[in-house]
Amino acid sequence: MSKQSLPVEDAASGACCSPLIREPLTTDWAGDLARMFKALGDPVRLRLLSIVASHAGGEACVCDISDSFDLSQPTISHHLKVLREAGLLDCERRGTWVYYWVIPTALQQLSSVLAAADPTADDAALVTA
Repeated sequence: MSKQSLPVEDAASGACCSPLIREPLTTDWAGDLARMFKALGDPVRLRLLSIVASHAGGEACVCDISDSFDLSQPTISHHLKVLREAGLLDCERRGTWVYYWVIPTALQQLSSVLAAADPTADDAALVTA
């Protein structure tokens, strides 16, 4: 998924995308979201994202991540690559190690599109995270 394919933030509302309950997804946007959700559908990748997101400073070295799993380094690298390709993580090589961090806008997009309305409020009060 290219970063250019993500929806542009709506300056008026501050939201990056409309909840499913407000308007249907476009074909392209549904494909982009499906790649993110598919990447998160694996328990190892979901844990990896959680470990990176909760690591001190908001980024984690692959050397810090590896000890949390009973998996080989190539397997962990594969899962991290899937998360990167889905647009959920980014990384940077520093010397011998690669450092990863969560792309906050990706999580906001997933949250926004699944936002639910308060059943007691009118349409203007939709939760858009």
